[in-house]
Amino acid sequence: MKKLFLIIGAPGSGKTTDASLIAKKYADKIVHYSTGDMLREEVASGSELGQTIEGFISRGALVPLTIIVDTIISAINNAPVDVVLIDGYPRSVEQMTALDEILAGNQDIELTSVIEVRVSEEVAKERILGRAAEAEVVRSDDSVEVFYDRMKIYTDPLAQIQAFYTKKNLLKVIDGERTLEVIVDDMDAFVQSKI
Repeated sequence: MKKLFLIIGAPGSGKTTDASLIAKKYADKIVHYSTGDMLREEVASGSELGQTIEGFISRGALVPLTIIVDTIISAINNAPVDVVLIDGYPRSVEQMTALDEILAGNQDIELTSVIEVRVSEEVAKERILGRAAEAEVVRSDDSVEVFYDRMKIYTDPLAQIQAFYTKKNLLKVIDGERTLEVIVDDMDAFVQSKI
């Protein structure tokens, strides 16, 4: 049986970095995927699902919810190891509900935990805008606006997502405002305790 860990967090929370470092440390037993990477890999595989995804991406259209969920399930089923970390999912109540319905009827995948890497909006903003400033010269108001848009997309469904997984006793909150090493050690210890 595959053990699935979903990792959520605001833009700039460090969730992707945290998960990838843990997967790298235990490459023989843990794999990490981000939702966007999975969609691209499915396209690259040339599968029927990949061709369907490519059809949406090539037209600049949003990939439908069912396809995103199918892609996640396909990636988990085909994962080379039994522990799978997926970051950036769910991003909406609809995504959460759709995955929950599929997992309810699936004996091969267990949602072991949902890890929230929690940072304040202020810390998230500093990290994102700091990253943008290092990358290129951007108008600060543009990047601030983009940050607030992304933050709103994350925070709007957050209370419902937290309540849903808390009720199922699956939510684990990790303080994402400490040093990278401490956060990764904390998340790593938690994941190890569950596998």
